[in-house]
Amino acid sequence: MNGRNGKVNFNFVMWVTVNYYMKSRNLFQQKENKNDMKAKQLFRQIGICSVLLTLMVTHSFATNRKPKILFVVTSHDTKGNTGEKTGYYLGEVSHPWEVLTAAGYEIDFLSPQGGNPPVDGFDLNDPVNKKFWKDKYYHNKIIHSLKPSEVKPEEYKAIFYAGGHGAMWDLPFDSAIAKIAGEIYEANGVVAAVCHGPAGLTNIKLSTGEYLIKGKNVNGFSNEEEELVKLSNVVPFLLEDRLKEIGGIYEKSEPWQSHVTVDGRLVTGQNPQSAKAVGMAIVKALDEQGKVSR
Repeated sequence: MNGRNGKVNFNFVMWVTVNYYMKSRNLFQQKENKNDMKAKQLFRQIGICSVLLTLMVTHSFATNRKPKILFVVTSHDTKGNTGEKTGYYLGEVSHPWEVLTAAGYEIDFLSPQGGNPPVDGFDLNDPVNKKFWKDKYYHNKIIHSLKPSEVKPEEYKAIFYAGGHGAMWDLPFDSAIAKIAGEIYEANGVVAAVCHGPAGLTNIKLSTGEYLIKGKNVNGFSNEEEELVKLSNVVPFLLEDRLKEIGGIYEKSEPWQSHVTVDGRLVTGQNPQSAKAVGMAIVKALDEQGKVSR
């Protein structure tokens, strides 16, 4: 079996089909030596059925695959020189994940280093966090996150950058992930981020040479919020300031209020409270893009 819904593995079905075909051929070749015409006819029928079965399975496999969204999480685990641990913020993965999987999307996970990324905000009293963390299929996926070299951008409808303070130290400087995001966007995909996740947007340039967010409405963790968590002098830069510096039209709400900004196929959220709404906005943006494509 394979995949979330227990669909038959394509390679396994192919193996069974070919194996059955070869055994049947060997059997009836023996009978052909005895000039058994009925055996010859039956062998041809088995061959035709094998081909038809292969075609049917191939079609089913192609049509049943879910559209995919790529989640980006940090590999960085320490807040500057404070010694305090960080990583991706669990709720900023789990809440969009719940919305997007319910909408029929398959989620893959990418981190700069691949493998098991560090996690922050580990609160299993949040039922959505618990649902995600206890989901064996997706838990296995996130602890075996992909490396940039393992990602094929053309397979994804959208890319989403989760936050967590760790994102401030590695995502803005990862050119491989930025290239993936740029390719998804220029293939009419959606680019999204929440909280500190927009730090990963600050090094995405399009084929024109301009920053993706230049001239677009955008938001992310505000200067006020960074001050409230007493990390303004710890993070490598203030996200609000950097988004403005590279041409983003920054907007925000009061601290800890849900705020989502949508500018075409760019979706950004201000803080952890915005995570679920960002997921919903991604679904809407993809629905709108699907209408345009049709």
